[in-house]
Amino acid sequence: MRFSALTSAPTLETERLVLRGFREDDLDAHAAMLSDPVVMEHFGGHLFGREDAWRRLVGGVGLWQLQGVGLLAVERKADGKLIGHVGLFDYHREMTPSIEGKPELGYIFAAEAHGQGFAGEACGALMQWADEAVEAAEVMAIIAPTNAPSMRLAERLGFQRLLDAIYRNEPTTLWTRALPASTTSAASTAA
Repeated sequence: MRFSALTSAPTLETERLVLRGFREDDLDAHAAMLSDPVVMEHFGGHLFGREDAWRRLVGGVGLWQLQGVGLLAVERKADGKLIGHVGLFDYHREMTPSIEGKPELGYIFAAEAHGQGFAGEACGALMQWADEAVEAAEVMAIIAPTNAPSMRLAERLGFQRLLDAIYRNEPTTLWTRALPASTTSAASTAA
């Protein structure tokens, strides 16, 4: 299912960040982030090696061609360093209840970037873009029950908590945020 007409990542800018498509030279910083136990604590604790980090990076790029949404690298303007990624996607998760067919917000930030408002700034910019460009009635998010900072961010972004869900035999929280009626109208006429 396509959620926008784009086939490659847009570039979005905020006061402190550039959100852009991934490049091959992002691999080292991306792999370091996904192999950090602090960063991956709320993602089942699974650490990614360099090869799996590469596959995730490439998958995030490919989503743009398949779904019209995908992952964006988050680069800090002050030093040009990759400090995270943010994106919308449909990973066709096998979970109850199903969120398949709906775009899902996801993000991961390097430990050095935690607590500085970067996630809120990047997610806010992405959701503003989604309000204008994504053709869907709502955006979903799943958040580990122990990840209170992400739950607070979801609330600030306008997400509302639904009933809890089960993903990979573990409980998770399920969130939704409506998109403006103008994009849902465009989606229904394009279908």
